[in-house]
Amino acid sequence: MPIVAQSTETTDWVSRFADEVIEESERRAPGKPVVVASGLSPSGPIHLGNLREVMTPHLVADEIRRRGYQVRHLISWDDYDRYRKVPKGIAGVDDSWAEHIGRPLTAVPAPKGSSYPNWAEHFKAAMTEALAEMGVEFDGISQTEQYTSGAYREQILHAMKHRGDIDAVLDQYRTKKAPAKKQQQKPVDEAELEAAEGSGAAAEDDGSSGSAGYFPYKPYCGGCGKDLTTVTSYDDDTTELAYTCTACGFSETVRLSEFNRGKLVWKVDWPMRWAYEGVIFEPSGVDHSSPGSSFQVGGQIVGIFGGEQPIGPMYAFVGISGMAKMSSSRGGVPTPADALKIMEPQLLRWLYARRRPNQSFKIAFDQEIQRLYDEWDKLAAKVAEGSALPGDVAAYTRAVGTAAGELPRTPRPLPYRTLASVADITAGHTDQALRILSELDPEQPLGSLDEVRPRFDRAEEWINTQVPADQRTIVRDEPDAELLKSLDEASGKSLRLLLDGLAEHWSLDGLTHLVYGVPKVQAGFPADATPKELPPEIKTAQRSFFALLYHLLVGRDTGPRLPTLLLAVGQERVRKLLGE
Repeated sequence: MPIVAQSTETTDWVSRFADEVIEESERRAPGKPVVVASGLSPSGPIHLGNLREVMTPHLVADEIRRRGYQVRHLISWDDYDRYRKVPKGIAGVDDSWAEHIGRPLTAVPAPKGSSYPNWAEHFKAAMTEALAEMGVEFDGISQTEQYTSGAYREQILHAMKHRGDIDAVLDQYRTKKAPAKKQQQKPVDEAELEAAEGSGAAAEDDGSSGSAGYFPYKPYCGGCGKDLTTVTSYDDDTTELAYTCTACGFSETVRLSEFNRGKLVWKVDWPMRWAYEGVIFEPSGVDHSSPGSSFQVGGQIVGIFGGEQPIGPMYAFVGISGMAKMSSSRGGVPTPADALKIMEPQLLRWLYARRRPNQSFKIAFDQEIQRLYDEWDKLAAKVAEGSALPGDVAAYTRAVGTAAGELPRTPRPLPYRTLASVADITAGHTDQALRILSELDPEQPLGSLDEVRPRFDRAEEWINTQVPADQRTIVRDEPDAELLKSLDEASGKSLRLLLDGLAEHWSLDGLTHLVYGVPKVQAGFPADATPKELPPEIKTAQRSFFALLYHLLVGRDTGPRLPTLLLAVGQERVRKLLGE
């Protein structure tokens, strides 16, 4: 039995939601497992914005598990949604995939070269692997399996019987009446994105109306397999439903009590699932929460199915450093798998845990990742010494593990920026990387790179894939004779002071002390003098000294931190390049 967490001792958003969800679950379904839910559409790469749809309920569910309750975190894979357009930038996908538009995602071939049976399974797989690495426990539900097995048959028949009630709810949000021929179901992604962008699409994606009336159900065509169908009649007593396909002209009459090739339209499907699964908590993005959109309308429709709307915060968008708002229909957007190549699961979990759902934030794929890691390591140190604030401790605890236990971690978590510098300089030579890292702390040398993995591997991947070639560090092969010859007496003396102290200070801390101390000593101050004890011009002298070292070592004004760079180059080569 997990240790029961005392939420009153923390002030983090996760504990507050856990309190509300437990109370609501005991009111609605006493004695039953608490149900939280997420929904993901595998219409393309499932990106880091979609991950918030999972992480928000995951963190709440995990807190509830820590308190000893049974919890089900459902992830509904919306793989029975229509394939709405060909995403750009996905390898092996070309314009020929346009012929599948309108078919279920599970009926569309996977991208070329994929080992998975269809489009949906291809994109589900990467997300499933990433969630496992992050310690996210969930029950996956394929909507293709649910609909084609007849699991929702009673709910579909109920919706058709009460289509007038559903239509009355939806009509409250229709701002204009379009001709019947244009009233076609719009897929959720497109409808919700348009609503979020203020395009007036709030009344879309709610079914079709025509001379035969309103119907909240869309058959997939028996001829071409697409959802470009119009229901022309329905009999409540016999459940006979007739439809025609505007794509291929096929038409047929079926008994809906036996027919499993179709689905409820999104604004009816979502609240139906709330009632069917007994969902207590499910967040929604800002695109689902605008006036007339799915979450708001679903709150009224769910009662028709005998259920209640879940507790659910609106969550803000997640951005990427240097990129605009993400959309899964566009190729090339970073996914959780992409992020986990350059950062450890703990850091990625922390980014979602430390911000309230309604706060937007960015995930760094640029130099900012080094600052984020510095912040993370400082937090870890404060937690270890007991000086961190309660809310920060809670976020840290949720990041490093779950109710099931801690995630695997790097045994010796050296600074990310140091590991990145070493990976940059050594360019894949692991023996050189081990030598340099062992010299960081000669009293505790590394026995193997495994001690700094997986963090070292993540830093190396970041250097190799995210740092532009013109920003990579290339150490000179030969001394810059012309620059060395042109140095004045003061510059020559600064190099002499550095070279004389190399052997004695050959460690990360030692070289840090030496490099920063040379300008102080040269100006007549002790090497360990603090900034408060020094005049402002010492900082200027330090910057000039650093620039000189960078030019002599790598031919640029800047580079990796000098102590790390010196260790990477090695004493013998440093002496050669500095003119000894």
